[in-house]
Amino acid sequence: MKNRKYIFLLALVPFLLVAFLYEIIPLIMIVINSFQPDAGGGFTLENYQTVFSKLLYRKAIFNSIKISLTSAIIGIIIAFFGAKAAHQHGGKLNSVFMTVLNMVSNFAGIPLAFAYMILLGNAGFMVSVGKELGIEALANYNLYTTSGMSLIYVYFQIPLSTLLLIPAFEGVRKEWKEACTLLGGGQTTFWTKVGVPVLMPSILGTFSVLFANALAAYATAYALMMNNISLLPIQIAGCYTGEVKIRTGLGGALSVTMMIIMIIMIFITNGLSRHFQKGVARK
Repeated sequence: MKNRKYIFLLALVPFLLVAFLYEIIPLIMIVINSFQPDAGGGFTLENYQTVFSKLLYRKAIFNSIKISLTSAIIGIIIAFFGAKAAHQHGGKLNSVFMTVLNMVSNFAGIPLAFAYMILLGNAGFMVSVGKELGIEALANYNLYTTSGMSLIYVYFQIPLSTLLLIPAFEGVRKEWKEACTLLGGGQTTFWTKVGVPVLMPSILGTFSVLFANALAAYATAYALMMNNISLLPIQIAGCYTGEVKIRTGLGGALSVTMMIIMIIMIFITNGLSRHFQKGVARK
């Protein structure tokens, strides 16, 4: 039995090697570079001072957090009702729904940006329809803003969050619904008093995934806006692929800043999740 255990552990070696070479080492190098001047050598906090003092990078942090929070909140709300519907209705319709979810969850990046350009760009189909029919909201819609970016981010957040939430609904037992009905409670009472509190740890975990997914998204934003919007992923990429000068130190500082934001969000959601779990346990 011990030999079999060691054989199973050996099977993890390729995975651990890949993780070490392509994740751990790059992470360590990014952190080290963030404390070094671009010329190399020495220790400095200049890169972090630049990140938090220069308006361009402060705006990038603000825009990234704003779009990530907006898309994650809207995505999780819509996904909740989608996952609830998928849980309550089985059969062929549910299979079709799951197939569509899996398909659209992979539709992101540059193809998604081009699709929105065709639909809602300055000369897009929906904008042209709005002008013809006199619908001001469509005719004057501007896709190339932070609000337009948020709409695109919401699109690819919904299928991902729905897929993540559907298994969580399996934990909501029918007996709880029946007990609530016998005590005189309706659907609204059940979901507000029982269903949502029970699901809240899964909802918060999914929210943190959505936030990180939006915060690090690069291809869609760059294909749509190029450098016309200040976002953390775009600024980080510009530090490493700049035509004039590669600024590895500043890029490292921006990357570490992004990781810190993600870690803070994870700590917040984990803390709230433990709070809800304790509340459910007391009940």
